[in-house]
Amino acid sequence: MRAYAQLALAGFRRYSTYRQAMFAGLAANVMFGLLRTSVLIAAVAAAPVAGYDVPAVVAYVWLGQGLMAFVQLWGDTRLTERIRTGDVVVDLHRPWHLQTALFAEDLGRAGFSAFLRFAPPLVIGSLIYPFRWPEAAVWPLFLLSSALALVVSFGLRFLLNATTFWLLDSRGVITLYVVAVSVLCGLAVPLDFFPEWFQDLLWATPFPALIQAPIDVYLDRRPQWTVLGYQAFWAVAVYAAGHVVLGRAVRKVAVQGG
Repeated sequence: MRAYAQLALAGFRRYSTYRQAMFAGLAANVMFGLLRTSVLIAAVAAAPVAGYDVPAVVAYVWLGQGLMAFVQLWGDTRLTERIRTGDVVVDLHRPWHLQTALFAEDLGRAGFSAFLRFAPPLVIGSLIYPFRWPEAAVWPLFLLSSALALVVSFGLRFLLNATTFWLLDSRGVITLYVVAVSVLCGLAVPLDFFPEWFQDLLWATPFPALIQAPIDVYLDRRPQWTVLGYQAFWAVAVYAAGHVVLGRAVRKVAVQGG
């Protein structure tokens, strides 16, 4: 456990080192947030759509902008590169469980992102537009939901990267995921804007657990404990799936001569 705590701290320090990149990402995050807010306000200005009025849609946009960076929706290919170069063999021989070690480091990254990529966009959005704030009792539930979203996100990213053990080049799979996940998780538009049959289909997958579920907990759009239970189920499921895939991959590496 001490080693994993050190890895989490190392993850925090690693991302805090590249401050200019983080500030550049924050600026881009805010600009896209302003654009998305303008579009969605225009859509609901005349009348609420699917229960979203202007303050709700503003909260939806800026919470999504913050969560997107916090859960690292895209761009995690470090494990892929280590598998392609063969360096993963060294990782597998270290005195840790590779999946848990990577998750510990991701927790450190998420901790730093919460300060620089999550909180500032939320404050900026609330200062510019009418914003819906929840009751004080909702905040602990929202934080728990965000933490579960991080676990689900890590689990999905780990599974995507692990396909490299078999494909040797997973860029196609990861690119397909990047293209589709924005819509499937509720980042592009609220999932409630879709037809009901499509919503039911999406909620049968882990993708809404990434963005839409924490926002629904914040806005109290669905029974909060039901949403949290849904996230907890997928957090356990994708993490366990990663554990199984890694076990099979270790045998695959041995077959390849690693």
